[in-house]
Amino acid sequence: MQTFFRFIVDKALGVYVRWERWILVVLVAFFVLSACVLLFRFYRQSTLLIPATGGTYIEGSVGELQPLNPWFIVTNDVNRDIVSLVFSGLLKYNPQTKDIEDDLATFEVSKDAKIYTVQLKEKLFWHDSTEENLHPVTADDVVFTYQTLQNPEFPNSLLRQNFQGVTIEKINERTVQFRLEEPYGFFPSNLTLGLLPKKAFDGIPVKLLDQTIDFGFAPVGAGPYKLKNIVETELSTEVTLERWTRDLAPVYRLERVVFRIFPDYQTLLSDLRNLDGLRLVPHTQQGEPAVPNRFTARNYSIPQYVALFFNLDRKALQDQKLRLGLQLGTNKQEIVDSIGESVIVDTPLLEIDNTDWRYSFDQNAAQGALFESQWYFPEKLHLQRLLEQREANDTGFLKVEPVVFLDTGAVLTIEGPGAGLSGKNKINGIPLQAHPTQSGSWKVALPTYPGTGSLKLGLNLIRLTDDKNRTIDSHYLRRTSNAVQYQRATQEQKLVDQFLQSRAGTIAEASRITVAELTVENGYLRRRKAMDILGYRINDAGQQLALTLLTSPSPPNHQKAADIVRNQWEKLGVKVTIDVPETRSAFEERLLKRDYDVVLFGQSLLDNLDSYPYWHSSGVQQVTEKRSDLRIDAYNLSQYAGFEADALLETIRGKTSEAERQSSLKKLQDILKRDVPAVFLYSPEYTYAHRDDILGIELGHLSLHSDRFLTLYRWYVHQDRVFEAGKGWLSFFSWLSSLFTQEEQEKSV
Repeated sequence: MQTFFRFIVDKALGVYVRWERWILVVLVAFFVLSACVLLFRFYRQSTLLIPATGGTYIEGSVGELQPLNPWFIVTNDVNRDIVSLVFSGLLKYNPQTKDIEDDLATFEVSKDAKIYTVQLKEKLFWHDSTEENLHPVTADDVVFTYQTLQNPEFPNSLLRQNFQGVTIEKINERTVQFRLEEPYGFFPSNLTLGLLPKKAFDGIPVKLLDQTIDFGFAPVGAGPYKLKNIVETELSTEVTLERWTRDLAPVYRLERVVFRIFPDYQTLLSDLRNLDGLRLVPHTQQGEPAVPNRFTARNYSIPQYVALFFNLDRKALQDQKLRLGLQLGTNKQEIVDSIGESVIVDTPLLEIDNTDWRYSFDQNAAQGALFESQWYFPEKLHLQRLLEQREANDTGFLKVEPVVFLDTGAVLTIEGPGAGLSGKNKINGIPLQAHPTQSGSWKVALPTYPGTGSLKLGLNLIRLTDDKNRTIDSHYLRRTSNAVQYQRATQEQKLVDQFLQSRAGTIAEASRITVAELTVENGYLRRRKAMDILGYRINDAGQQLALTLLTSPSPPNHQKAADIVRNQWEKLGVKVTIDVPETRSAFEERLLKRDYDVVLFGQSLLDNLDSYPYWHSSGVQQVTEKRSDLRIDAYNLSQYAGFEADALLETIRGKTSEAERQSSLKKLQDILKRDVPAVFLYSPEYTYAHRDDILGIELGHLSLHSDRFLTLYRWYVHQDRVFEAGKGWLSFFSWLSSLFTQEEQEKSV
């Protein structure tokens, strides 16, 4: 047969001469090429690219791998990332809508908002299930996960408090009820905690659950990914997860997710070519994310704020005017510009718009508030006392120079008119004597040492008394035996004269002076020089306004922000000492004991934006001499307590309409604005980076760093082409016809 066809072709071509055969070959080739182009064009226009299943995503992070258990990941964000994929909760947070939605279960809420009924979805299995030995997720696992938290011996009190007063009851194999003593609108957020299998913890005492290392490094969850292995390499710890097939929407496309955990960012960069994503990209000193080449940066924020919390147990900081002065004197824009942040906040209530009442940096208003709190600059207080002395000296019988130069042993003679005075009157206990000139005047000699009425070195109050020892006049006199001090004291009196004349406007404007142009040196007032440092404020008792500002050793931005705050507050006359403990644990111990005047720290509101733990009086630490009395769940760092604030926080948490909730938030905002328990600074911005071939990434509104994986089901690295609905290869000819028709129409136009 093959020979026959070859014969026919040879005969057909044989009728052509050689050059004609070449033309025929070219035409045939052109026809085939044109057909291929048209087919390719048709295929591209008639098909769509859709995500395909398969592929691996490898992410690098800096930290330390610890046991993978949803109960014990509060302080370890790297572990939280892995746990969020290995385990699933009854409910989950949706970063697109910011709502709490179904996950392993559906839920219903009673009309009084006190009963939450959850029902597990069908065909849910733990990762240790096999075809021969299925291990289904049951209501017993739900009850075990949450009732364990309520046990007084459970070693994580931070979680235990979320379920205080909650009754948990199994209804059937797939249904569990949670009964609350009082309505709590944010309760669904507590049900996002990853479920744990009851069977894996049989026989383990509750107080030892945090020591279950075997389970922690071979966890069994019901999440979308299952732990395959953990491998230690020279550079990192590598945790590999594989997709777990489950009859539950949505379907995840990536076949594997690998977490590579490095000890530091430099080591991570050395293995950059093997990574698809970077968990948290550090920022440069200019505040820009240090994103490597060929990586795309995605900036995001989570509901956090960094603030300066005033310890209201400190006597000085109980003065609202002082706190207001520090608030007004804090230049937040300078802080965020210096540390590379951008989102300034003025309230812990991040769900409401506060732009209409943002505190503006106003150094003059800050100075005024501090003055009203009766903390004064030394020169102002010193001048005020000199003015009071001058006023006392300018009235009455006694007329003496305010400054005298007298060595020890010398005598100061004071003279005056005698009208109304006699020997029964005394000055500093020494009777007046008639003046020898017989002019009706009097005199008295005040010794410098020893005896009655002697003048000491420094400031003396000379008192003129009557026959019943009642003061009828007084005079302030400064005695010195040092020529330099005498010159300083004399110059000080001249400055007082000049200030009074300036205030009265009786001297030329060029010669006038203000308090800001004066300073105190060695106890005497003098003109301020350009190089003089502003003095620290003092109160009437002479106590200095000095505050200790505590902050954490990490992140570095906290220390940098603290330095800026110190510089700003010292311009207000506040002495600030920054205290940075060497370790995180030492810092947390200081927090626990409320061992600070002010602390620069951050707080997270999570997905429900609940401010109750941080500002309700129940979160105040009752500081005692016993370390065991301190509560680790006392989050009210300002030790702030207010009846109005407590009532509003309880209302916001309870069963309320959205209108009532917003009204309560506005009222609470006004109370916090009035009371100034803290200076709220900024909301941190973070950067996640990935290669361009990781597609479908949508971060949304994250409440935790690990929430970026809540949309992992959208991520993909492979794609397939499929025909659009109603199209196929047989549609080629109708498409070709429409193409020619379109060309004809274009020619006619």
